[in-house]
Amino acid sequence: MLERIEQVLDEQVRPYLQGHGGAVEVRELTEDGLLRVRLLGHCAGCPSASITTEQIIQEAVCAAIPEVRQVVLVEEIDEDLLAQARAILRRRASPDGGK
Repeated sequence: MLERIEQVLDEQVRPYLQGHGGAVEVRELTEDGLLRVRLLGHCAGCPSASITTEQIIQEAVCAAIPEVRQVVLVEEIDEDLLAQARAILRRRASPDGGK
């Protein structure tokens, strides 16, 4: 079923998201038909991310694959971005201000 989901995403969802500088990644499909996805790029953290998930991703996937009953957005902080933020904060917290 994951192959079918990826096909729907490739054909119907990803081109739209790419037009906005974003992407989507499948994180998990549960046995009861719950699909967890993560938005990437400019779509990650966007105020409209939940609307994009419901109106674009969920509609396309659930219409094509009835076994998927719901699509849920997983909001995670990118580990690389988190590491960069920690490094900046450590430099600012140092006695010389990171200079």
